[in-house]
Amino acid sequence: MKNNVCMIAHRGYSACYPDNTEIAFLEAAKNGSGGAETDVRITKDGVYVTNHNDEVTFEDGTELLVAEATYAELTAKPLKNTKSADTVYLCTFERYLEIMKENNMICFIELKGGFTDEQVKALFETAAQVYDLSKCIMQSFELGNLIKAREMFPELPLMLTYGSAEEDYKCCFDYGFSLDSYYGIITPEMIKEFHDRNLEVALWTVNDKEALDYCLSLGVDYIESDCFGGRK
Repeated sequence: MKNNVCMIAHRGYSACYPDNTEIAFLEAAKNGSGGAETDVRITKDGVYVTNHNDEVTFEDGTELLVAEATYAELTAKPLKNTKSADTVYLCTFERYLEIMKENNMICFIELKGGFTDEQVKALFETAAQVYDLSKCIMQSFELGNLIKAREMFPELPLMLTYGSAEEDYKCCFDYGFSLDSYYGIITPEMIKEFHDRNLEVALWTVNDKEALDYCLSLGVDYIESDCFGGRK
């Protein structure tokens, strides 16, 4: 067992609070998470917000597409919340970064939807201004997105998100990308390949005790979970 594995709250403390919201990130910090993963989208008027799906669902049951609505429209009403009694609103990427900085947490950042080079550049320039790029890890299923990010930000930690055993993970070695893998397909041999190259391995999404014990036994660097936050 690797004692210094960093537990990452998947979309914040999303087992008990609506995912990707301010309270989910704050509660992840309170419960001892070493970091928090989030999904970033862009509103019609160019505000970076944290939301997994294309659409936002409000308390009254109505929906708006993030990319087709302004930030004012998207925050005019509370979000649907079936997990706690809290009134919650759409969270900005900047507020997420502030919470991460206040608690010295690692940022796992996945870009959702179409991002231009200029938008990627602006997003991580914001991350550098508000927090620290060395604490921010960009993740993507798309190798091309990571290559672009490497060109713009040579020092930014990058991870290929890996969800199928049929995919080619060895391409990471050509670019120095770490691996963000579904825990059910990782092998000790794969982990060794990355660690031998001083690259990191993260596993997702680990939500039961048996799976957690298994992932801890592998000696990976990060474990993403909706509910296990208190191990740094």
